[in-house]
Amino acid sequence: MSTQLTELFDSNREWARRTEQREPGFFSKLLEQQTPQYLWIGCADSRVPANELVDLLPGELFVHRNVANVVAHSDLNALSVIQFAVEGLKVQHIIVVGHSSCGGVRAALNDLRLGLVDNWIRHVKDVRCKHEALLERVAPEQRLNALCELNVLEQARNVCDTTVVQDAWARGQEVVVHGWVYGLHNGLLEDLRITAAAAEQVAPAYRAALAGIITRYHAA
Repeated sequence: MSTQLTELFDSNREWARRTEQREPGFFSKLLEQQTPQYLWIGCADSRVPANELVDLLPGELFVHRNVANVVAHSDLNALSVIQFAVEGLKVQHIIVVGHSSCGGVRAALNDLRLGLVDNWIRHVKDVRCKHEALLERVAPEQRLNALCELNVLEQARNVCDTTVVQDAWARGQEVVVHGWVYGLHNGLLEDLRITAAAAEQVAPAYRAALAGIITRYHAA
């Protein structure tokens, strides 16, 4: 085994020791069940560690990550995670979290060719095309982060439109969908104000959040 991998195992043992010392019986409790209240749908970027950003322990945050935090209606992986989170774990909040300077979004914005992942990033290109007129009014140096935020809006709306969430709302289950963005430059999360707890709230929340982005980037 390489030295680098050995270091990971050493770090893991030290983490487990500190965790058990801080809270005796912690791992035994995890065996019983996981009862998170939140599903985090974020980017796979290694600079955006979900649990650490919100200071939650294992078992407190259910996480799904992929390149550019996409929720595609054809992605059975994401849809299965959402279904298990809503119907199995009964999470109350689904949070789509993008981040500034996202590499996947950058590739979509600038038509970069990266290989197989280009087919996945096509989903973000669709967002770019939908908001092309808006992006053209944004200063060039700000377009990447504007598209990062627009992508969060579209993916959060995609979550709202899934049959899982629509069915949950129809039967009166409490599920609130949110869209946030994380700033790599300052370590802070920002609420983009696309928040919906019922089907009739989706469209007005989307419009309000979009208006907020237009104002923020002076793209009117």
